[in-house]
Amino acid sequence: MSSNSLHYHYVVPGDDFTQAGKASSAVKQILKQLGFNPQTIRKMSISLYEGEINMVIHAGGGEIDVDIDDEKITAVLTDRGPGIEDVELAMQDGWSTASEQVRGLGFGAGMGLPNMKKYSDELKIDTEVGKGTTVTIVVKLAS
Repeated sequence: MSSNSLHYHYVVPGDDFTQAGKASSAVKQILKQLGFNPQTIRKMSISLYEGEINMVIHAGGGEIDVDIDDEKITAVLTDRGPGIEDVELAMQDGWSTASEQVRGLGFGAGMGLPNMKKYSDELKIDTEVGKGTTVTIVVKLAS
């Protein structure tokens, strides 16, 4: 890749599971077309998908901005949802505030944030209860 950076923007509709995953799928295709290695693609795809699903389940949707440069892929997920009351608790495997209806659809198992942390090189969560959440995911490129 050149020293230019690429920018992509996605709007994630809220409470629409038929649209959930479209942004992460689009980014996965872009990374494949750009020739990134499968491990890098996998890490970003999983992290981004989990974040996107969280936006649909908990926040009424939001926006995703993805920047790709020579050193890293950065995804910033922004929503105006209820915020995360206890980030430490939310980071625990299996902890979820998803409704029974959402769980009945096969989502809300409480693995979103733990998987985002596991598959990213950097994960930053800025949240304010009643205002929303911004999650920044960074996957560094193998040198």
